[in-house]
Amino acid sequence: MKDWPAYSGALREQGKAMSALHPELVKGFSALSAGAAKTQFLDAKTRELIALAVAVTTHCDGCIDAHVRKAQAAGATKGEMAEALGVAVALNAGAAFTYSLHVLDRAGD
Repeated sequence: MKDWPAYSGALREQGKAMSALHPELVKGFSALSAGAAKTQFLDAKTRELIALAVAVTTHCDGCIDAHVRKAQAAGATKGEMAEALGVAVALNAGAAFTYSLHVLDRAGD
């Protein structure tokens, strides 16, 4: 399994390097993240559980690292995370099934 603390540290170092190379990109990404974190209807825990499900479906290890920490800080339990991940797994299977139907449709008769 991954050494998450080391991975997280390495990501932060690379983020600093990216910020030096392309500061406007990093500022924009930071503004987008900050804006998305300010929700009116969802609490922080719910938002982070959604973020974890999306992180799994987009295969983003950096997102997993960040949003597990944020979910835990918001009070999410491992069980709650598992249930949110169950939704991601079901949707990935559903998406694969649906896109399989697209292939059959495109293949014609």
